[in-house]
Amino acid sequence: MQSPRTKIKDALTLRPGDAGAENLRIKGWLRSLRDSKQVVFMTVNDGSCFASLQAVLGPEVEGLELLRKLGTGAAVELEGDLVDSPAKGQSVELKVKRGALIGDAGSDYPLQKKRHGFEFLRDIAHLRVRTNTFGAVFRVRSVLAQAVHEFFAQRGFVYVHTPIITASDCEGAGEMFRVTTLDDANPPRETGGAVDYKQDFFARPAYLTVSGQLNGESFALGLGDIYTFGPTFRAENSNTSRHAAEFWMIEPEMAFCDLDDDCDLAEAFVKHCLSAVLERSAEDLAFFNQRIDKGLIDRLEKVVASDFARVDYGEAVERLEKSGKKFEYPVHWGANLQAEHERWLTEEAFGRPTFVVNYPKAIKAFYMRRNDDGRTVAAMDLLVPKIGELIGGSQREERLDVLTAAIEELPHATVEDYAWYLDTRRFGSVPHAGFGLGFERLVMYATGMENIRDVIPFPRTPRNAAF
Repeated sequence: MQSPRTKIKDALTLRPGDAGAENLRIKGWLRSLRDSKQVVFMTVNDGSCFASLQAVLGPEVEGLELLRKLGTGAAVELEGDLVDSPAKGQSVELKVKRGALIGDAGSDYPLQKKRHGFEFLRDIAHLRVRTNTFGAVFRVRSVLAQAVHEFFAQRGFVYVHTPIITASDCEGAGEMFRVTTLDDANPPRETGGAVDYKQDFFARPAYLTVSGQLNGESFALGLGDIYTFGPTFRAENSNTSRHAAEFWMIEPEMAFCDLDDDCDLAEAFVKHCLSAVLERSAEDLAFFNQRIDKGLIDRLEKVVASDFARVDYGEAVERLEKSGKKFEYPVHWGANLQAEHERWLTEEAFGRPTFVVNYPKAIKAFYMRRNDDGRTVAAMDLLVPKIGELIGGSQREERLDVLTAAIEELPHATVEDYAWYLDTRRFGSVPHAGFGLGFERLVMYATGMENIRDVIPFPRTPRNAAF
C-alpha cells in the first residue's frame, strides 16, 4: 500500500528519523533539474509553501533515464526517505527510492529558470502562480481572506451575500457595467427610439454592482452587525496601478453606531488582518521583505503596534498648506486629498496610520450623514504609510428628509430608484455606520506589491478580459 501524499510544507517540518520521514511521498512541479551523471538533483515545489524540496535520485532509482530528461514545469511523484542535506540553505533532502512522471512540460514552457518581469507574467496569468512571487502573493491573499471572516465572526457579525446584479448605483456616479439579454445589434425600441428595457430579462436596466453597501445597510437595520465580502465592478476607464474593473470589497455595516465607532472597528480590523499575516505567512513575508519591498515587515509591525491618529479634514488641509512642501497637486479646503497628501500626513505629520474625518459634503457620496455645520459629512478615510487611503467609510444619513433631498441632487438617479432604500429610514431608522475596504489594496499593502494586477488572480482592466 502506498504511503499518503505529504505536502512539502509538512515534509520540511520533519527530521530524519521522525515518524513519517521514511517512505515519504511528494507530488509537485519541477523548478529545476541538475544532472551530474551519477546523481540527478531535482528541486520540487507543490505550492504549499515558499520553499522547495531538493530530491536526490541515484542510479538505483527505477525509470531514472526518463526522469533525468524532464524539464522545468513537469509534474512528478517522488517517494523516498528524508535525510540530512550537505547542501547550503537546506537542512534536509529527499533520497528518492521511486519516481514517476505525472505530467510532462515541453521545452516551450514559458517559466524557465530565470527571473521574469511582472508585465510578461501578466500575459500568462494562468501560469504565473507557479513562480516564487505569485505563489507567495496568493498564499498571503488566502490568509488575509480567512482573517477577514475570523475577525467578524469573533465579533458576532452576520455574513450577508449581497446581489451581484443590481438596479441601484451606490456611488451615484453612473460608472457601471450593464447586464442585458437584449440583442445589442437590434434591441427593441420604444416609440421615441429609446431602448425598450421592459423587454429585457429584468424588465428594467440592470448592472453589475459597484458596492453591496445599500443592501448591507438594510440587513444591518434588522440584524444589527453584518458584513459583506464579495466581488464588485467599476466601469471606470482608469489604467493606474491601483484600479481594476473587477475587485473584491469588504463592507461591514453596524446599527446603533456613529463615526467614532466606525473608526474603532476599522482600526481593530486592520490590526487583526496584518497580525494574521505576520504570524502565519512569515516565510512569504520574508521573501517580499527581501525582494519586493525592503522594510515591509517593520512597517507592518509598526502599524499593528500603533495607536491610529485622528484628524479633522480641515486641520489636515491646514497642516498640508503650512508644511512648506511643494506638492504636485495643490491642496485647499474642498479638494480631494491625493496620495501624496495622504502619505505626507501618515509618514511625516503623524508618523502612523491616520483617520481623516469630516470631509466636505461636495466631494463625498449622497448617503453620508450631513454634519450640523452644513458643509461637511461624517465621513472617514483611513490613511496608512506608503500607499495612503486604505479604507473609506462614514456614518450613514439616517434622517429620511435629509437623505431624500440628497438623492434628489443626484444626476443619474431619482428618488423612485431608491424607494426601497428610503423605506429603511421610513420604518425604524437608527444611526448606523460602515466602511469599505478594497481587498486587493489590503493584499498590496501586506505584500509590498505595487500593482493591483499582481494581487488578483486574473485581473480585469480596460481592454483586458483575458483568461
